[in-house]
Amino acid sequence: MSAALPARDAVAVVVVRGGELPPGADESAAEAGAAALLVGDGAEAARARLGSARTAWTLEAPLPDPGVLAEALAPLLARVHTVLLPASPDGRDLAPRLAVALDRPLLAGAVAVFGQGAEVLRHGGRQLVELAAAGPFVATLLPGVRGAEPAGGEPVTHRVEAEWPDAPGGTETLGTVAPGPGDTPLPEASRVLGAGAGLGGGAAVGLLAAAGRALGASVGATRAVTDQGLLPHDRQIGTTGVVVDPELYLAFGVSGAAQHVGGLGNPRHVVSVNTDPHCPMTAMADLGIVADAPAVLAELVRRLEAPHE
Repeated sequence: MSAALPARDAVAVVVVRGGELPPGADESAAEAGAAALLVGDGAEAARARLGSARTAWTLEAPLPDPGVLAEALAPLLARVHTVLLPASPDGRDLAPRLAVALDRPLLAGAVAVFGQGAEVLRHGGRQLVELAAAGPFVATLLPGVRGAEPAGGEPVTHRVEAEWPDAPGGTETLGTVAPGPGDTPLPEASRVLGAGAGLGGGAAVGLLAAAGRALGASVGATRAVTDQGLLPHDRQIGTTGVVVDPELYLAFGVSGAAQHVGGLGNPRHVVSVNTDPHCPMTAMADLGIVADAPAVLAELVRRLEAPHE
């Protein structure tokens, strides 16, 4: 028999595949008051890497159809006011089905969640809207926005079981394909190459994509680049674009205007390539290369594509 989780203000639901946490798992657990329910193949192993949780529940099971999973999780979460999922592919797939199973509204694309609602991005990420819920609700939290501090110490962990519905789900999973480096959404990327106005035209932006493939990095840009149509607007980093939080950010010809830097989150390492040694991006960089950005990029690609001896 399944037993419901205790009554709580919030719990993060983290879908695990092969013991790997999805992007945004730590942020969602932190936003949910350091409480998380991990479900999937390798949930026990993944729990040890969820540093922001002080209380965790694990449901070890092969992942079924998301509709079946939602029906199984709903009784466990009936006494939780706010059910929060990272806006990872599995989180975005499960959240609407879970909202239906719990008979609650869904606040999707949140950048912050509070007791009675959430702040969400709308209109292509260009407008921040505050939404209120009249009662319990389900929300998805965008990765790379809130950040998360380690909770410290070993979390209190409980194993739970679920009753799986007999009825088949409405979808069939044929397989799971990991995105290529250039296809990874910017908020989920651990490495990002940034294109600024100083990089030049389309040929240089094409070289940046080649460097991204070789380095396992996603490509982003400033508004000056996307306004020229050199990259689509969903690749724009900044307060009017997407927010990133990578391990490594390599900025080519990026001056570091406040609107762009406001979308950088807290990258662990920053490298700036710019002819201006005093520009804000070089000033904040761990490594500043004062040189022509297109020339440095061309040499980087040449070396990355050169056969290894």
